[in-house]
Amino acid sequence: MKTPSSLPSSSPKLPKLPEREKPVALVRALTTKDGLMIVIGAVIGSGIFLVPGFIAEQLGSLREVLGVWVFGAVLSVCGALSLAEMGSMFPGAGGLYIYLRRAYGQGVAFLYGWGLLTMIQTGSIATLGAGFGLYLSRIIGLSAGQQKAAETGAVLLLTAVNLLGVRTAKGFQNVSTAAKIAGLILFGALLFRHGHAATLASSWNVATNWTNPLAFGVAMISVLWAYEGWHVVSFTAGEFENPKRDLPASLIGGTVVVGAIYILLNLAYYAVLGTAQIRGTDSAAASATVAAFGSDATKFVSVLILVSILSAMNGMILTGPRVYYAMAREGDFLPAFGRLDRVFHAPSLAIVVQGLWAVALIQMGTFKQLLTHVVFTAWIFYGLAVGGVMILRKRFPDSVRLFRTPGYPVTSLLFVLAAGAVVLSTFVSEPSNALTGIGLILLGVPVYFIFAYKQQPKVELGAARREETGE
Repeated sequence: MKTPSSLPSSSPKLPKLPEREKPVALVRALTTKDGLMIVIGAVIGSGIFLVPGFIAEQLGSLREVLGVWVFGAVLSVCGALSLAEMGSMFPGAGGLYIYLRRAYGQGVAFLYGWGLLTMIQTGSIATLGAGFGLYLSRIIGLSAGQQKAAETGAVLLLTAVNLLGVRTAKGFQNVSTAAKIAGLILFGALLFRHGHAATLASSWNVATNWTNPLAFGVAMISVLWAYEGWHVVSFTAGEFENPKRDLPASLIGGTVVVGAIYILLNLAYYAVLGTAQIRGTDSAAASATVAAFGSDATKFVSVLILVSILSAMNGMILTGPRVYYAMAREGDFLPAFGRLDRVFHAPSLAIVVQGLWAVALIQMGTFKQLLTHVVFTAWIFYGLAVGGVMILRKRFPDSVRLFRTPGYPVTSLLFVLAAGAVVLSTFVSEPSNALTGIGLILLGVPVYFIFAYKQQPKVELGAARREETGE
């Protein structure tokens, strides 16, 4: 009698594919620790060094300044909690793009991905590159041409690092972010050592603009800009060992750590400078350093900013291509962007195109104004993505959610209202810039229709391919 294993199969065996034709999957090499480093590294760039003086000019009192930083942290955590629920439902590559696609459809998601590639992500990389050249020049002295070369070299070097796969990229991210955290804590501790409790106390109750909604709104936008980037770790969900566990922990834990570091450094600045000195300064970190240690010590701040920028730049270069990869896999973009390198399992074309376009933006030198116009539009998509939690709760109430947003729906609603306020305030204060930003994003509409027209849905093949590759 034949054993069950020896019985003929009900369907013919498929021929084995040659090695070079076998599907290549993303490597699940990221842990919660790696995710935390991506969040912290991507968020903390140069904002905490530069914006405190501007915020002090708007609000004045240290009590109100800390209040706006804490509120920014709370809003960011609300957003992180909501995206964590989405991530537990859709743990594949693409993150925010996938959440938008599932909640609102192909068109909205495509416009987000389009904006990300053309300006939001690449423009952020170019901005960080420009900052790298500026602060490197402060240390060793560079001509304008040498500064451009340094900016370009930094972007291309980190692009090359990411072409070697997620393990190499996360290694750089972990080391650079750990160095950044250690440097920031040391910096804050040294400032506290040279600061005075009396200086802090004198700043606590100075004249304030807290009751001025416009001043609060302007300060809040600056704070949210400093918190920008906590969501990018969701793009790499397809490479987490256990995305349903690791992604929520990374989003929430990383955002909380960033908020704690920001509050620590603000207290350190005010312990040394006081409100009158900090108002209007273009670099609170440098001003506090000069006051505490003398002008020669400003090179330490420049080195700290360089490390911070490199960590943030690598986080952006690592995460962005996973969106373009996901777009191609969903049939919304050029198929070549959905192919992985057979050796390093990285979306090579997506990484290269992103890097080269960021370098082109640096060379053109006109990206900074365009970035200002476009970045605010990202908040439209952030609000939509978090609002998608409420939509999917109604549409799929019985879907498995390994993580549910605490305090729902208040948590999600608070973030959506804040995102709406950011967008509305931009339209009110800078209507031409807001319209320009919307216009730049809408340039993707004809591109979307081209892909939508050419797309030939192959649902069964696509589902089989994702099941085979584990995506």
